[in-house]
Amino acid sequence: MAEALIRAENVNLQRRHKQVLQNISLSLQAGQIVTLIGPNGCGKSTLIRVLLGLEKPDTGAIIRRKGLKIGYMPQQLRLEPRLPITVTGFLSLARGGSRRHIDSWLERLGISALRNQDIQDLSGGEWQRVLLARALLQEPDLLVLDEPVQGVDVQGQSELYQLIPQLRNELGCGVLMVSHDLHLVMAATDEVICMNGHICCSGHPDHVSGSEAYLELFGQRPVPIAPYTHHHDHHHGIDGHIEAGAECQCDGHDHAAPSTHQSHS
Repeated sequence: MAEALIRAENVNLQRRHKQVLQNISLSLQAGQIVTLIGPNGCGKSTLIRVLLGLEKPDTGAIIRRKGLKIGYMPQQLRLEPRLPITVTGFLSLARGGSRRHIDSWLERLGISALRNQDIQDLSGGEWQRVLLARALLQEPDLLVLDEPVQGVDVQGQSELYQLIPQLRNELGCGVLMVSHDLHLVMAATDEVICMNGHICCSGHPDHVSGSEAYLELFGQRPVPIAPYTHHHDHHHGIDGHIEAGAECQCDGHDHAAPSTHQSHS
């Protein structure tokens, strides 16, 4: 078997006498998409920080492949609200942020129209796409996405989860995602790790969704979301903007409502 991009071996972490991570062991290979799921406060984001080296475990070890390049999309990134900077200016601060690479990734993600927009004027979904572009500028061997669909509507979530396997194939990288809900990521992940301080269960999404540990945490099997769709003669970019040269002619009566699932996280 090829050397893993990153491994955790028997990782434990305690905060204020609370065991946050308990005996966590996992590995991720190149070309593999692994998703961490679990309720709020179950340790998902803490585990990400430990894997990235941003926080040290009390015991256990993190082993990264030599020379591993990581692109990280954090759950939140707060900037000084008075900072006058455009999307291009912000991305140019990242390693690998040459104008050519920035333009290439903005186009790839369908957000070229945001190039000169002030970052303070971005919607939540647009900001998420910019953070993804920032992570991709690293040309990562491992792409780490912590709750990548925050602030994104249902259609945008569907598009993003369809995009992630494409990016994996294009870059040949591994992908580690964090999500609350298995139903959002079933079609876009190879392995699911269900956490609640420790690893409750892991495996293929279909296997995990039927396990007793999953049902105990979430209360029911996940119901896949049907993408919100409507028929028109133009194309939306991934940020929701209508691409140049096209006007929306939707009459509001040709819309398919998405199926929904209420998470118990």
